[in-house]
Amino acid sequence: QVQLEESGGGLVLAGGSLRLSCTASRGSLSNYGLAWFRQAPGKEREGVSCIASAGLSDTYIDSVKGRFTISRDDAKNTVYLQMNNLEPEDTGTYYCARRRATGVYNEHRFCASDPGMYDVWGQGTQVTVSS
Repeated sequence: QVQLEESGGGLVLAGGSLRLSCTASRGSLSNYGLAWFRQAPGKEREGVSCIASAGLSDTYIDSVKGRFTISRDDAKNTVYLQMNNLEPEDTGTYYCARRRATGVYNEHRFCASDPGMYDVWGQGTQVTVSS
């Protein structure tokens, strides 16, 4: 059973940067869409960014466009989220996730916004941005 582990979270001042990493063990990420979600206290989990297999496409929520960059290194079985110019509103627990195979040909290679379309999740890493 593939497992995901996030790292790189921490406490940072507004305007600062962090780089999150998510590495898989006991399985591969290379043929799957991969996403970063976040959840702030009292709020629902929201998709932040997603990258399709082979980096064919990537998506971002409006609030992070121009500040966050998602990337992947399939040789290292790792997906990254570079977060620049962080804002207090970015505070939350960040989770990486791997697309669910649905039986529709190659669908698992692409991005989806619905958390239900992902079946492998990491434990999360905390990001706190102070003003």
